[in-house]
Amino acid sequence: MKTINETILRVMNEVFDTEDKEITEKSNQDNVGNWDSLKHLDLILALEEEFDITFPLEEIGNLVSFQLIKIVIEEQVEVT
Repeated sequence: MKTINETILRVMNEVFDTEDKEITEKSNQDNVGNWDSLKHLDLILALEEEFDITFPLEEIGNLVSFQLIKIVIEEQVEVT
């Protein structure tokens, strides 16, 4: 079974069309070259589908790093 970390990294690599291992746990909006507003929405939608969750609207704009995304997903997964 894949961990939450592995799943987030896989989805991020797919959305940002990067090579495996290019996205890491230290990745954020500042160090991923093509992380713009459209890709951000693609990422949010892909993660919601992958984890079968819905991010709170007030959180979506703040999800600008792997670490922040992981925290919110873990909170959502615990609730369900």
